Amino acid sequence: MRVTSDLWVSALLRRVQSAGGFAAVLRRGAAEAGAIFIVHRSRLGEVTLYAPAPQAAYGEEGTPPDRGFARVMGPADDETVRARLDKEMRFDPDLWVVEIETGRPEGEEFFPVRTL
Repeated sequence: MRVTSDLWVSALLRRVQSAGGFAAVLRRGAAEAGAIFIVHRSRLGEVTLYAPAPQAAYGEEGTPPDRGFARVMGPADDETVRARLDKEMRFDPDLWVVEIETGRPEGEEFFPVRTL
């Protein structure tokens, strides 16, 4: 059984903050099953965007028990990431946007990342 988006985002915020990082919800989506996008900002201002991994990224596993993410952009500037998120919001108005700053080059240790 998959946890709700609301619960998953809350857990991500706690993981990042307990490790000394910053995390905030920029856009609250559907509590039960809204798609989650993660914006990782480095201390140098570089931005990387992670989106829900497509089903093809799971291969033979089928549907995994946890959410998976794929790096779709980055490092990029704020305007480019904002334009991509605006496009995604027009397609899916129920999505979540969470921004994290971990103090590390990658934020991938806090959520599962799949390669495409």
